[in-house]
Amino acid sequence: MPSTSDIRDQLAAILEPQLVRPLGELGFLGAIGDRDGHPRVELVLPITEWPNVSMIEDAIREVAPGADVLRRSMNEDERLALRNYLRGAMQGAPGPGHHDHGDAKPRFLDKMSKTRVLGISSGKGGVGKSSVTVNLAIALAQAGFHVGVLDADVYGFSLPKMLGASNDPIILGDTVIPTLVHGVHCISMGYFVPDEQPVIWRGPMLHKAIEQLVTEAWWDEPDFLLIDMPPGTGDVALTLSEVLPRIEMYVVTTPQAAAQRVAQRSAYAARKLKLSVRGVIENMSWFTGDDHKRYEIFGSGGGERLAVDLGVPLLGQIPLEALLREGGDEGRPVIVDAPDSEVAQAFRSLATKIASQGPARVYRQELTLS
Repeated sequence: MPSTSDIRDQLAAILEPQLVRPLGELGFLGAIGDRDGHPRVELVLPITEWPNVSMIEDAIREVAPGADVLRRSMNEDERLALRNYLRGAMQGAPGPGHHDHGDAKPRFLDKMSKTRVLGISSGKGGVGKSSVTVNLAIALAQAGFHVGVLDADVYGFSLPKMLGASNDPIILGDTVIPTLVHGVHCISMGYFVPDEQPVIWRGPMLHKAIEQLVTEAWWDEPDFLLIDMPPGTGDVALTLSEVLPRIEMYVVTTPQAAAQRVAQRSAYAARKLKLSVRGVIENMSWFTGDDHKRYEIFGSGGGERLAVDLGVPLLGQIPLEALLREGGDEGRPVIVDAPDSEVAQAFRSLATKIASQGPARVYRQELTLS
């Protein structure tokens, strides 16, 4: 039989799914003993209703079959220690016992970070930008990447409902722990205000809110952080260009010429802010009828023309399917609910193309040669 010390070492190495860190480093592992021949493990949680706790208990019982798992809530000192650990980890501290360094930025904002920040934008509303963001994020997560999503559409937030998230973010002092659903970590203003309440903010408040959601959330260092941007070229785009200078822009349009012209303005605005425009995504490209024929309800060619005008690739064409709309309305993303559908396959293809592009090289300061 393995010793209590061996069991503790194995349990301490279990990754907690919400924070993607070992239980031992997080302070989630309490006393370990034996009762009537069965291991007894104390699981120490920041809050009583910690999400995905059943997954942690299952992992514990894989290491220690038949274990009695007892839960308790952290005391204030333990919560403070966890907060300090997370803040230090966000800023690149090497391990437990390190504290945050004042105003230091999260390491994923560093220009040498592996994180690719993808801005999903459009010139106007109604083109399905949010549904593209949600399903693309899940497709990347299903491909094995660590993925976060920030709903920066502060006035028209929709991602919590579309993802079908059942838990709210967890507030741990000055650190926000995003929800985890379908393998995607998500933060949205929709978690902090009632669904029917409008957000009426001037520019400075908007800037501060976006900055906090970026820098004070536990994003860790994801492979991809997707930003669901509001339509147009207003304050949020300006703020994101300052807070996330390495953001790569992907422009969502529909096939008709009118949408293509409006989307073009969004791309030109990004370039004026010295942001890299990486590609075009055409949504609602066609509808496949019961007769297996494609019907181009909104015309054709808009995405391709926009891509040519911008000098970037047309990365994907997403078909129009009722499943996509229904999934968004009911919190059942189509790529999860109907993985074999034509539209789900289109999102997986889009994710593969974006991942294979590699990061953009963005230089925000011009070189002067003399």
